[in-house]
Amino acid sequence: MTTSVTGLVLAGVMFHGAAEAQTTVYKCVDAQGRVEFTDTGKKGCKALDLPGYIPAPVERRGPPPAAARASNPAPAAATPSPSNFPRVDTSQQRARDDDRRGILTEELRAEEQKLGDLRKVFNNGEPERQGNERNYAKYQERVAQMRDDISRTERNIEALRREIANIR
Repeated sequence: MTTSVTGLVLAGVMFHGAAEAQTTVYKCVDAQGRVEFTDTGKKGCKALDLPGYIPAPVERRGPPPAAARASNPAPAAATPSPSNFPRVDTSQQRARDDDRRGILTEELRAEEQKLGDLRKVFNNGEPERQGNERNYAKYQERVAQMRDDISRTERNIEALRREIANIR
């Protein structure tokens, strides 16, 4: 098998649903330098660390080890961030939130102004025809574009209001 074909086979195994199979994939290189991918480890083979791979649980026979028989303590509470993660002072966070609120409020005012202008030009669905719109289809196309612009601006305004409401 050539190296490119072998690479394609490996890619197929990695990206195929079977890549999540309950086995380990080994990359083996023989004395002639040929590469082989297999599920059995032999001399000169290295186990591959495949993304998304979850190894099968080890099957144990006989009684569980003494440590497992002991009463299991409650798992430690998950920490939301590592202990060395930088912390932000409360007053500094409040200042950041105020800055964010100000920026979003400015964006909201600009979007509301834009919506007012768009509605004014739209004229309740009957904007004035322009000189280059002798063809009625061009006029309808411009009116449809205006409706889309108004709808998009309304959605932007709603999103900005939600963001402002979510700031603590």
